[in-house]
Parts: sequence; structure tokens; C-alpha cells
Amino acid sequence: MKNLVINPVLNKEFKLRFRTFKSYLGLLFYLLALGILVIGFVFIESLQSNQGFFKPDQSREMFMILSILQLALILFITPGLTAGVISSERERQTLNILLTTAQSSTSIIISKLISSVSFLLLLIVASLPLYSIVFLFGGISPGQVLTSLGFYTFTIITFGSIGVLFSTLIRKTIVSMVTTYGVTLFLAGGTAFLTLILMQMNQGFYNPSVPTTNPAPYFTAMLNPPIVLLGSFQPEINNEIQRVTGIEFPLWASFLISYTVIFLGALLVSIKKLRQNMKKG
Repeated sequence: MKNLVINPVLNKEFKLRFRTFKSYLGLLFYLLALGILVIGFVFIESLQSNQGFFKPDQSREMFMILSILQLALILFITPGLTAGVISSERERQTLNILLTTAQSSTSIIISKLISSVSFLLLLIVASLPLYSIVFLFGGISPGQVLTSLGFYTFTIITFGSIGVLFSTLIRKTIVSMVTTYGVTLFLAGGTAFLTLILMQMNQGFYNPSVPTTNPAPYFTAMLNPPIVLLGSFQPEINNEIQRVTGIEFPLWASFLISYTVIFLGALLVSIKKLRQNMKKG
């Protein structure tokens, strides 16, 4: 188990990713963008208030906007960091050399995944001081902040495994990246669109005298990270989905189960296909 986490592949990837000037610039501009957003929001809301106060309800609204923005950045950055970890090695003709080492396929895949998502995890940890501004005005509990951070970490790892999967299956990095972005767009936007359509269709055929339910919106909503995150802030969203679908099982639990299956499936297929592709080549 120690060789899966501490190995030369992971050490090399960490050095290449965190010893470049671009990494520090990326971290700097990321924190600057979030800081400007938070300070600008507080300033604008204070100007609109007659007394110049910033209320706890506005602090909660700022926290929700910041959380959704971070989730959007995560979904946008993760495919770009993970969709080329294996295919780029193949294009540089270094994959065969890597596979002839003593490292197992499991060790290589896990190391590539950890090194790819570690930069995103660094961005999330570095943004914690910005979340402390929310506590100055109240309206948010520490448990909600920790829940959001755990949600981000789980989402990063799952979508990162999807990127590693396509990078292993597809030989070209650009094709792998486009495919990963397409799947991410469907899970983040397509499922939300389908959920709204299915719920509207159910309301269109709804007869108050004869209550009907349609479970289809539940299965599309449980695959959508923004809906699950918003549901943790606004329980009314979960209640409406439960009313329309008739399914009372917590939406966040279904999200964890479904995305755990996706993560494990993507990881196992990547490990199985890594050396198989080399033999075919």
C-alpha cells in the first residue's frame, strides 16, 4: 500500500507541477479573483443598504455565490489537468519506458490522479481565509463550510478519475480532453437541463385532484453537482424534488453512491486498460 502512495512517479509529478512559476501565478490570480469577488460583493451590498450594514442573510448569499463559483472553476479546470496524464506520455513516447519500470498499473494510475488533482486541492485550501470573511458577518456555520470543502474534494477526485479514464482509453490528448469536457458538461449542465424539463413536464400533466409522481427528475438531479450543492444550502430544492418524484431518499446520499460507483469504475477500467493498450500498440 505504501508503494501506491509514495513512489518515483508521484514524486516526479509533484516536482513538475509545483516547482514551476506558472503554478504560483495560477494560485495568485485564483485567490485575487475570489478576493475581489468577496470584497466587491460586501462593498456593493453595503452601499445599497440604508444604514450601511452587511446583514447575516447577505453573508449567506455571498457564501452561496462563492461556493457555486468555486464549483464551476473546479468543473472547468479538472478535465484540463487530468485528460492528458496518460495520453501525453504516449505522445512523448515515454509511456512504454514508464510501463517497463517496477511500478504497477495501479500505482501509476493513482499517482497520476493524485498529482493532477493536488493542485486543485491546493487552490481550495488556499481559499479558506476568504471563507473566514463570511464568519465575520454570521449566517453560516463552520459545518456548512466543512461540508462544502468535502463536497469539492469528492467532486474533484471523481471528475479527475473520468479524465484519467479517457486519457488511458484515447491515444490523442486533444481528443481525450474534448471527450472529458463533453462528459463534464453533460453531468454539470445537461443533467440540470433534463431535470428542469422533466419537472416541468410533470407539472404540466399534474392534476391537483389526482396527485402523480415522476421519478425520472430524481435520477438526473442526483448526477448534477450544482443541484446537490444548492440543495445543501436551500432545503426547499430537495423538498420540491422529493414532492415531484415521490422519492424521499436523500439526494446527497444518492449523489455519493452514484459518483463513488463512477469513480471506482473509471479507476478500475484505467488500471486494466493501461498495459493492454501498450501490448496492442
